[in-house]
Amino acid sequence: MNKEIKKSDFVQSLEKGLNVIRCFDMDHEQMTLSDVAKKVDLTRANARRILLTLQHLGYVNSYDGKMFSLSPKVLSLGYSYLSGLPFRELAQPYMQELAREVNESCSMSVLDQSDIVYIARVHTKRIMTISLGVGTRLPSYATSMGKVLLANLDPMEATKLVGNMKFEELTPFTLSKNAFLQHLDMVRKQGWAISDQELEIGVRSIACPIRDKKGKVLASINISGHASRVSLEDLTKKYLVSLQQTVTKIEQALVNL
Repeated sequence: MNKEIKKSDFVQSLEKGLNVIRCFDMDHEQMTLSDVAKKVDLTRANARRILLTLQHLGYVNSYDGKMFSLSPKVLSLGYSYLSGLPFRELAQPYMQELAREVNESCSMSVLDQSDIVYIARVHTKRIMTISLGVGTRLPSYATSMGKVLLANLDPMEATKLVGNMKFEELTPFTLSKNAFLQHLDMVRKQGWAISDQELEIGVRSIACPIRDKKGKVLASINISGHASRVSLEDLTKKYLVSLQQTVTKIEQALVNL
């Protein structure tokens, strides 16, 4: 959880620099100085100083002085976090085995405030309009992995976190805030969660938590498929067993980590 800090301790220039890095994405791989300034709500002078500093540090490229793009060095920022998750690499072969068995995509994520963040993915079919990969963020309230992660927080902490979330009706199936809180109680009891087209029409998924040897939830793992191929009955009667078996294999391997 974020903690409040004194205004004198807050480095605004660092915040602006990180915002500039984050403003580049799949739809904005290259941008002009004016594009960046507008997207991050900075003056041109501020945006220019930040871009030139990032370029000097190697995080931004500019071949003509007009168009800017991120450099591969930016990956080192995320890798510092991923390298501290040894269970991620340990789980990868089990996820690949699961994806081959069910012939559907398999992903792993962790919770970051109101979002889930993908830390591993094995895909077999493209089922969503957005591209999913390591680092992708999705709203926790509309995903099976998010439900699992929220359900395994302390109930009071989960209620407070959900209470501060802004729920957007992403599809006609997206749960309201009150309905979601009630839904979490069921997820806690059964130990797994389903998302039935709550994030995107046509996408269904089922998720389970992964725990360390002390019982602490480290991440969540799911199977996702298109509703035209995967029925709700398939999720609970067919895929859940395979998913739970994979979780058991990963957790047994974690004991020896």
